[in-house]
Amino acid sequence: MKKVFYLKTCDTCRKILVQFDLTGWEIREIKKEPVTGNELAEMYGKTNSYEALFSKKSTQIRQRGLDAKSLTENDFKDLLLDHYSFLKRPVFMTDDRIFIGNEKKNLEELKEFMNNNQIS
Repeated sequence: MKKVFYLKTCDTCRKILVQFDLTGWEIREIKKEPVTGNELAEMYGKTNSYEALFSKKSTQIRQRGLDAKSLTENDFKDLLLDHYSFLKRPVFMTDDRIFIGNEKKNLEELKEFMNNNQIS
């Protein structure tokens, strides 16, 4: 399994996606096709944290009057399933790895993974 979850209106997501040959990857636009409960469970299985998957920059936080610091793991899970913008993106997920977000360290690890796992 190789999946990418991204938002097409996110310039950062688009810039990251064009850096890779994603042949054979399922590419999901999360506004059009939100993450399912099973997919979120798979992501959680690789991170052991819903908070790691949660975007604290989501505009929904302010719109809903949420205090991200007071949210529990269950709150993060419910919000991730409720609205696509709560997912930190992009998310690259394989059978045994997950890369979440656009932080420099994460992108370096993703590039190394992609370079080492290209099919010749």
